[in-house]
Amino acid sequence: MNIPTPNSSSKTDKSLFKSVVTNLTFWVLIAIIAGVLLGHFSPENGVKMEFLGKKFIQLISVFIGPIIFLTIVLGISGMGNLKKVGRIGVKALTYFEVVSTVALAIGVTIAYVFKPGKIDKSGLAIGDASQYTSGAAEHFSWLKFFLSNFTLQVLLAAIICGIALNFYKKREVTILVLERISKVVFTGLKYVMYLAPIGAFGGMAYTIGKFGLATLIPLGKLMLCVYLTMALFVFLVLGSILRYYKISIFSILKYIKEELLLVLGTSSSEAALPSIMVKLEKMGCSKSVVGLVIPTGYSFNLDGTSIYLSMSVLFIAQLYDVHLSFFEILTVIGILMITSKGAAGVTGSGFIVLASTLTALHKIPVEGLAFLLGVDKFMSEARAITNLIGNTVATIIISKTERDFTELNFNPDIEG
Repeated sequence: MNIPTPNSSSKTDKSLFKSVVTNLTFWVLIAIIAGVLLGHFSPENGVKMEFLGKKFIQLISVFIGPIIFLTIVLGISGMGNLKKVGRIGVKALTYFEVVSTVALAIGVTIAYVFKPGKIDKSGLAIGDASQYTSGAAEHFSWLKFFLSNFTLQVLLAAIICGIALNFYKKREVTILVLERISKVVFTGLKYVMYLAPIGAFGGMAYTIGKFGLATLIPLGKLMLCVYLTMALFVFLVLGSILRYYKISIFSILKYIKEELLLVLGTSSSEAALPSIMVKLEKMGCSKSVVGLVIPTGYSFNLDGTSIYLSMSVLFIAQLYDVHLSFFEILTVIGILMITSKGAAGVTGSGFIVLASTLTALHKIPVEGLAFLLGVDKFMSEARAITNLIGNTVATIIISKTERDFTELNFNPDIEG
């Protein structure tokens, strides 16, 4: 039996310390804690840190277009089978619709059972919802949604270019050039991600400083229900889907922990879009599936947003003592199945979708949105994290069904 010497023990401690302090996840977590403390104890300075979070997201956004474009073009051109592109697209959209509908149903069920809106609204803070209720719902259009959704525009352009490249005579030369550009872009992203702790710190300090932890108390029941519902959806629904393919949801969450913490700190799933695409490819998902599913999912597979929207409708109904029949609840789910797909790409679109849904029902006061404004920021993290996990799982599942999942590249730590 080998007995460790003092020197070997010291080396082990140093190695452990080095692995911790050089881990990006560690620094993002420290930054989030520091942001909470600054925002709570010095709100004025916390609010001033907003620019750090915004600048980081803007910097990450520079990479979103090139990464989506290059990944999709190289993925499609490398397929050699254009029918596969259509098949992946149909599979992805079908999966999105089914799972999002399940998310809507779970949100409605939890809200109906626990009744988060059965509270005294006289003590609630009222925000200004006029920008969402005064004609905004009527002016929402799918054309405007597409024209303002940069991700969808790049996705469409990349698909067209990828298909055209298959018929280009100098296809191999073009692919070689694009691969070299891709390496440069991904290398740049790698270095930008080192700034993630700064972005997380700025985003969290601003949120706590601006809205304050005290605002959570009056709507604590709603907050608890939303977080509980999203946890149930992730671990039961998405966990069961992964388990069917012999993959553990806990291992997936461990694998993408850096992205989850980044989203928690910045309240934006967009901040993790480029890096999650990189990680999914490293995991073993094919480039073509990652390129098609992730960008499409960021616009149409919003599981967290679906849960939040369905619960918000029932919350406002309960707040105003409006009874909804079983048929009317089904109507809510049906309307949100369509309108929730527009809750991306446009600032404040979530509230616009809510306003349009309430308007369509002609029964629940649209003014009830004002009670959600103060606490919405604290629920945006849960929405963004659930959306990110949902799209990660969707990509793995589509890749598995396409038999494009390279088991040799699959990290053994992820297997369930």
